[in-house]
Amino acid sequence: MTGKLEFGAPNAASYDVVIIGGAIIGSSVAWFLSDNPDFDGSILVVERDPTFETASTSHTNSCMRQQFSRELNIQISQFGAQFVREFRERMGGGDDVPDIHTNHFGYMYLAADVGLAEALTEAQAVQAACGAGTKLMSPDEIAAAYPFYNLEDIILGCHNLKDEGYFDGGTMFSWLGKAARAKGVEYLTNKVVGIDVASGRASAVRLATGEVVAAGTIINASGPRASLTAAMAGLEIPVEPRRRYTFIFDAADRLDRDLPLTIDPSGVHVRTDGLYYMAGCPPEIDEPVDYDDFDMDHAIWEDKVWPALANRIPSFEAIKLVSSWVGHYAFNTLDQNAIIGPHPDLPNFIFVNGFSGHGLQQSPAMGRGVSELVTYGEYRSLDMSPLGVERIISNSPLVERAVI
Repeated sequence: MTGKLEFGAPNAASYDVVIIGGAIIGSSVAWFLSDNPDFDGSILVVERDPTFETASTSHTNSCMRQQFSRELNIQISQFGAQFVREFRERMGGGDDVPDIHTNHFGYMYLAADVGLAEALTEAQAVQAACGAGTKLMSPDEIAAAYPFYNLEDIILGCHNLKDEGYFDGGTMFSWLGKAARAKGVEYLTNKVVGIDVASGRASAVRLATGEVVAAGTIINASGPRASLTAAMAGLEIPVEPRRRYTFIFDAADRLDRDLPLTIDPSGVHVRTDGLYYMAGCPPEIDEPVDYDDFDMDHAIWEDKVWPALANRIPSFEAIKLVSSWVGHYAFNTLDQNAIIGPHPDLPNFIFVNGFSGHGLQQSPAMGRGVSELVTYGEYRSLDMSPLGVERIISNSPLVERAVI
């Protein structure tokens, strides 16, 4: 793929900040830094494939939710929702700046056993304390609001119609990059093949075309390839590519209202997607794959997804598959939470990795947080230090239980 692209050379020999990876996380960091009035340094974004053909950003289901079990993750997502609401204003408010389309049909977590019901109840208490609009629902309450579900085995649900559902992440991503460039950020099509380390600092990146680019700060925004980038600096993080399947289908008997993003106890999730519906799931054996492995398991639709859909929503007995694709989660094997912040051994090497499927909705808070770290040496808006690499080093998981 990248061999067909024409790699370029940077405009300068050194930059205050070099960001490795230009997808949603890298572009969010670039925009927040360039928009920070207290930062006046130079920024280079190195992206191996500007088409983003295989990037997680391009394969996202473009959702946002408040239904997490950790207060910090709820707050991160709440800022994401705020950022989406304020997007036109934050991008300057020009006539050409679009509003970001949203559809707050919410998530519907369904529990078929006592253990999951207790987990939903505990998480909802945390969400409510953060001001989220989540509510627990009995099967009768779910049936009254959404009569199309089969709820014979369900004992509890949790739902939210506030700042939860679909948003147009593709438009947000393209405009972040566009606005960052307008503020002077340089985007370079090239590949980082090495990182120089000297005197306890990451001093430069080496490009595939031979250039050595000095850097004041290096930011790892490499998505599923984050561990490869870390290894160039002699560091380790537990991030690996995991396949996730997405299916778009039509239904002969369409529902009479929007379908919340429904997380079925089977592990299959499904939601409204414009004129169609979108479903997804992990593979039966969830293990790391090659960085270029996007092979579809065609049997999973017939054997797992369709039966689960037809069981939960009988109207989906007669459905037709329209399209499907495979994307990669940048999966943090320790606790499925983001890793953000500097490494204690290389304080100018900053991680922003391991989102395990939450990167798009968490990208605004991550961009803001890294901007504050680079500019002020500390978080000022939201303390994200619990997500730092120190917990990785000490093997102290910060487990997020609401992972899809």
